[in-house]
Amino acid sequence: MRRRELVLMLGGMMTAAPALRAQQKTIPVIGFLSSEASGPFAPAVAAFLQGLSETGYVEGQNVAIEYRWAEGRYDRLPAFLADLVGRKVDVIAAGSTAAIQAAKSATATIPIVFFGGGDPIRSGLVTSLARPGGNLTGISIMASELMPKRLEFLTELVPRSKMVAMLVNPNNAGTEPMIRDLQAAARANGVQLDILNARTESEIDAAFATLVRLHAGGLVVGADAVFDTRREQLVGLAAGHAVPAIYFAR
Repeated sequence: MRRRELVLMLGGMMTAAPALRAQQKTIPVIGFLSSEASGPFAPAVAAFLQGLSETGYVEGQNVAIEYRWAEGRYDRLPAFLADLVGRKVDVIAAGSTAAIQAAKSATATIPIVFFGGGDPIRSGLVTSLARPGGNLTGISIMASELMPKRLEFLTELVPRSKMVAMLVNPNNAGTEPMIRDLQAAARANGVQLDILNARTESEIDAAFATLVRLHAGGLVVGADAVFDTRREQLVGLAAGHAVPAIYFAR
């Protein structure tokens, strides 16, 4: 190839490069953050992907998803959020109150779509249900607010019991209001309520040992990602000790 033709060809390639880059539109990126482990949360992820596909978004084709799983360890959430914000994701999908609150603290500009178990107004996530304001919106199943109703069901199932235990994670920001609600429900139903704290697998074992010593007639398991990730352990212990238990999720 002659020199003049080579120079012309290279010049044409340099001119075309910006136009090609402009045509290559980058796909949006969703940051998916959960306090849970990926295994127990798999059905929710499947539903999430189905919802995206129904609106025309297919993972790996025209949308990318960055998954972050805290596996019940809330101390991981700030680092996960810093990473997602640093990657400049287009939107953050957050599940569980702890993850949502961490996301809110991390950014005031990236849109956050949440799926939570508590009252978003009471927890300070939004200003109102009709007009959430800020950069957050989403849905709540009010898992924490239904705890008194679960206690009522349990006392109906075990009517002779005068003592019921409640298992909570003290590291969860929503634990204190959840305890207050259940204490009021316990007084209304004429039963004593004992609070058992657990954050780890060994502490759950210890809590059940305490529950047996107390001769509690039933157990209410608080809404928390730690317990959701250890559901097999909880169900196994309740069955092994023949303790009637009611949970916040299947």
